[in-house]
Amino acid sequence: MPRKNKDNYEIYVKQIEVLSKVANLITSGMYLEELLRLIVNVTAEIMNSKISSLMLLDHEKKELVVRATQSISESYNKKPNIKMGTGIAGEVALNNKAIVVPDLKKDPRYLNQDIARKEKLCSLASIPMAVNGKVIGVLNCYTSKKHEFTKTELNLLNALANQAAIAIENAELNLRARSAEEALTTRKVVERARDILSQEANILPSEAYRLIQKQSMDSRKSMREVAEAIILAKDIKSKKY
Repeated sequence: MPRKNKDNYEIYVKQIEVLSKVANLITSGMYLEELLRLIVNVTAEIMNSKISSLMLLDHEKKELVVRATQSISESYNKKPNIKMGTGIAGEVALNNKAIVVPDLKKDPRYLNQDIARKEKLCSLASIPMAVNGKVIGVLNCYTSKKHEFTKTELNLLNALANQAAIAIENAELNLRARSAEEALTTRKVVERARDILSQEANILPSEAYRLIQKQSMDSRKSMREVAEAIILAKDIKSKKY
């Protein structure tokens, strides 16, 4: 097999392996922070990059926040948030369009020139992460030497960013679903405890609820913990008699 064809074949195989790995993450049900770390590690590994980082959009503040990176650079990891439309990543997020920079130190759009010089960062591929056309973040891939990202590499980064966006969206949906389910369970437990206390003390349900609230504040325990204690006491009492 000619050298060029062999290289293309190896890149293709690696691309399939990476996309398969990320696709498995989508259905893994892992927590968001763990998922983000895995995504940047996979990106850095496949691209052999100096730094790979993932920035998620804070929709309320309209800022991009670094949420994961495999970098050990303290200055990079603590760099300030980026407003939508400012800097390279901000422009990528605003326009939902990738930007490739051959040399960061020569591009005035890059806001952290001091970090680029200190960490010897050179080229950058900044890729939007979007679900159904809605940008949720940006995936950044930095190299320490000048690098011309090939069409194959950019296609891989785009595919990786798209897969990662879906995985992140699913993780957030699962988190919201779990939170909603937990809130519903808590409400049912508190309502049951309220009714028990109302009957036991012969008081109105509203007054029983306020007593649970007060006990929660006084004991610095959650209302659910107080409610569960009331229910447990009732169950023990019922078994005795």
